[in-house]
Amino acid sequence: QVQLVVSGGGLVQPGGSLRLSCVASGSIFSIYAMGWYRQAPGKQRELVAQIPSSGSANYADDVKGRFTISRDNAKKTVYLQMNSLKPEDTAVYYCNTEPWRMDYWGQGTQVTVSS
Repeated sequence: QVQLVVSGGGLVQPGGSLRLSCVASGSIFSIYAMGWYRQAPGKQRELVAQIPSSGSANYADDVKGRFTISRDNAKKTVYLQMNSLKPEDTAVYYCNTEPWRMDYWGQGTQVTVSS
């Protein structure tokens, strides 16, 4: 069983930065591809960035060049560095495996980009 706890959200002005963290419990974190997802009000949850257990990350087109996903397997943690934030990035952000598993969804963290 894996539990994923996210942190690092908040209110930031357009153009600002935030770093999200997702800490996993469980002993097999390192074998999973991990993803950051977000859900804005009235919209479906979407995959923002994905990082395999080893290899290159992948990004949704609207965050490419602004967001960076990384992982530290020793700390069982995956990060999302978000730069040049825009109001349309406002959403609740979650981490999960990629592809996601229903029983791994956690509480998410709110990111609000507003002046």
